[in-house]
Amino acid sequence: MSELDRYDYELPRHLIAQHPLASRVDARLLVVDRQKQSLDHRFIRDLPEILQSGDCLVLNDTQVVPARLLGRRDVSRGHWEGLFLDQAPGGLWRILCKTRGKLAPEETVTLADAQGQDDIRIRMGVKQPDGSWIVRPETSEETFALLARVGRIPLPPYIRKGEMTDADRTQYQTVYARWPGAIAAPTAGLHFTESLLQRLQDQHVAVCALTLHTGAGTFRPIAAEHLSDHPMHAEWGVIQQSIVERILERRREGGRVVAVGTTSVRLLETASADGTLKEFKGYTDLFIRPPHRFHVVDAMLTNFHLPRTTLLVLVRTFGGDELMMRAYEEAIRENYRFYSYGDAMLIL
Repeated sequence: MSELDRYDYELPRHLIAQHPLASRVDARLLVVDRQKQSLDHRFIRDLPEILQSGDCLVLNDTQVVPARLLGRRDVSRGHWEGLFLDQAPGGLWRILCKTRGKLAPEETVTLADAQGQDDIRIRMGVKQPDGSWIVRPETSEETFALLARVGRIPLPPYIRKGEMTDADRTQYQTVYARWPGAIAAPTAGLHFTESLLQRLQDQHVAVCALTLHTGAGTFRPIAAEHLSDHPMHAEWGVIQQSIVERILERRREGGRVVAVGTTSVRLLETASADGTLKEFKGYTDLFIRPPHRFHVVDAMLTNFHLPRTTLLVLVRTFGGDELMMRAYEEAIRENYRFYSYGDAMLIL
């Protein structure tokens, strides 16, 4: 068995959640206690009973942008699909795209709005070594306002083959999303409601926010045989000094840092690479894998992740191989709902 084969598992297709539950807090919660080596079946709504007064819940307040683009090539009128990745200097965009035939620099593509009508044009620029393109929108309109009109929510392909409904515009977004830039939701955060967050604060659980813009590489399977050979994607994030001070204060008082999602874990561990949490602003390409030593994160709330991905490796590194394999086997046996719109686990 190769190093990567250890992070594979079989999942019945019917356990891949295609829609969220009507109530976010009704999602099931598998509580994994590392000290007791135990598994307990609860619900997200039980979090105020499970977390302790003095704990610090760390959320990722990134906002998913409608990054999926549809249009046609002006030269051939052929179908074209794209994915907005981020902005480049000078009003340019960086995108991924696919179409029949070969695209040429300076070629134009007309994007379709939500109703399928022709909207603005983009002009293809230079193809990058990673396969992305630098393009110029032929408009002075602000990027995120434009994407709100011509973009679609970039659902992962295992959810309805990536085809969104109008409901996904709110359902595939955390209730506390603030800063636009993500092209995939920090899915552990999808379980929270404003009411649940208030109940936690009433229990004297501190709620803090950082920002990490989840990128296209987050669900990408690992292709290398050895984890050390995997080229980790980079994502932009920021932790303000005021948040650092609040987290450290709670830790000094004996509270636990409970990271919501692997994105929060990655940024917290990036910002504490030398052993002490500090403010951070920039890109991180941290790949958390054995034998990573965790400096800040004491507990993690996370969804169930695809096999052979960096997300699963991170969770197994945090929770321990044998216990996490047991947890996944238990979740499958008990018909938990998997992936972005699915249930969650809390690793203590």
